[in-house]
Amino acid sequence: MKISYRKKLFFTFVLIFSLFTIGIVIFEQRREKEYKTEALEEKLDAYAQIFNEAYQRNVSPDTILTDFPTHIRLSIVDNQGFVIYDNIIKNVTQLGNHATRPEISAAQQKQKGSDIRTSTSNHQPYLYYAKRFDDYYIRVAWPYDVQMRNFLKSDNVFLYYIVALFIFGLILIHYVSGRFGKSIRKLNEFTFLIENGELSLANPSYKMQSNKIENYFPEDELGVIGKRMADIYEKLKLSEAETSHQKEKLLQHVHSSEEGICFFTPGKMVEFYNGLFFQYLNTIIDKTDSTPLVIFSDSHFENITDFLANREKNEHYWETKIEKQGKIFMVRINVFENGSFEIILNDITKTEKNRLLKQEMTGNIAHELRTPITGIRGCLETVLENRLDREKERYFIQQAYEKALALSELIQDMSLLTKIEDAPHSFQAKQVNITSLLKELQADFMAALQEKQMTVGWNMPDNLLINGNQTLLYAIFRNLTDNAIRYAGHHVHIQIDKYKEDNEFYYFSYSDNGAGIADEQLLNRLFERFYRISEGRTRDNGGSGLGLSIVKNAVLFHKGTIAVKNKPDGGLEFLFTLRK
Repeated sequence: MKISYRKKLFFTFVLIFSLFTIGIVIFEQRREKEYKTEALEEKLDAYAQIFNEAYQRNVSPDTILTDFPTHIRLSIVDNQGFVIYDNIIKNVTQLGNHATRPEISAAQQKQKGSDIRTSTSNHQPYLYYAKRFDDYYIRVAWPYDVQMRNFLKSDNVFLYYIVALFIFGLILIHYVSGRFGKSIRKLNEFTFLIENGELSLANPSYKMQSNKIENYFPEDELGVIGKRMADIYEKLKLSEAETSHQKEKLLQHVHSSEEGICFFTPGKMVEFYNGLFFQYLNTIIDKTDSTPLVIFSDSHFENITDFLANREKNEHYWETKIEKQGKIFMVRINVFENGSFEIILNDITKTEKNRLLKQEMTGNIAHELRTPITGIRGCLETVLENRLDREKERYFIQQAYEKALALSELIQDMSLLTKIEDAPHSFQAKQVNITSLLKELQADFMAALQEKQMTVGWNMPDNLLINGNQTLLYAIFRNLTDNAIRYAGHHVHIQIDKYKEDNEFYYFSYSDNGAGIADEQLLNRLFERFYRISEGRTRDNGGSGLGLSIVKNAVLFHKGTIAVKNKPDGGLEFLFTLRK
């Protein structure tokens, strides 16, 4: 059952007022008891002083006590705590050491002390009072009986007055909480009407309802508050809708971004992050963590913490690079005006590799073009600057022509490779019969195969069809065959097999029994552009140096993969897949 605000307010005030009243009563009763106890202790102090003065005059203690009340117990305790006189217990040797008694301990420190307890010798309750003199303590004990308890009891008049005041306070609290609770209930009902659109500035009948609004509340400030709340609520709703729309667009952009983004408050608390940020962060750090806050404690990001701690007021941007797990990440920080900031993680591995690859490509292309161009120039200069007979002149022109063909082949391969990477959509797909393609390939390479005394065979169905590009599929087998003719050696057999298939792919093996590659560490580099196992290999045997790179990109175009290995009995074997 839900308690109303009025009841909460009433019970809260009652609790506070009750605690306050109880506190006053307890304090007053304790103070009154303390005052009466102090008065009684002053009386006992007077008895102790009178007794001491007579005792100093060598008057017998029993004689002195004849002038004291009969119920008083009086003891003399030496500085070591032993009782040397007690008017109740005649045999004081049976009494224990009193040095640890509370009143004796207090008198030792403060000249005098008191305590209320039951005696261990006669089992009677007493109010003990002890006073220290030069060589002993005089302890006076007053029986703690009914008469003394009544004497120390507080006066009930004050208690009756407090109870009456408490009842009056409850009545006043009930009245005030009822009046205030009514106003709060009205305000709550009014805000409920606003929330449900029954009182809305967008409602044409709102002005007609203005009289109802003005009469809804009591004549106090809450009525003004209610009307203002209606206006504020409408403006907030419009602002909230616009903010929500903008936020939704921002979140969609962040989630679909190719960068990892995380927003932080000025106090370095996480506000929002996308999945890519979390993925990149756990790639960089050594131990997987479940919160982006690890970025402020991990050693890989020490520079971030240093920048945020030591940045100048006008420094709002900072970036660095981190290399981890074979990847390169760009880390950027944007600090906003209110001190909040965003950290952006971006995987630039591909961009950096492309940049380095372009630099390497530029150098390789210049290097590769220089060789045939230099050869062509040398041959032509020989023909132009020397008187040669017709046979030698034809020889040098033939050499220049062959080098021009090599240059044309290099440019053609570069163009094909660039087209595969930059404009794959330009290659049209159709049903290609692989067996027919291999027959065409064998016819094209017949002369070169016969020159090296090489043979080609294959094992696959006659109707093996692939939905791909005719030119690129031919380029795969053409460049693999060209590579085998150039480097495998003489009397080599080339075998092409389809050794497996599943619902999506055909699995091919292209192998020869030629020279192979002695250093297996170099196998994975065969598909790199212009890579040579030994310097001058490509130039000595011809070729553009791009053939196997074209093979790899053509296989990737057909959604396949390719790998190369040495065969146990010699030669190379290329294993690749092509999507059906």
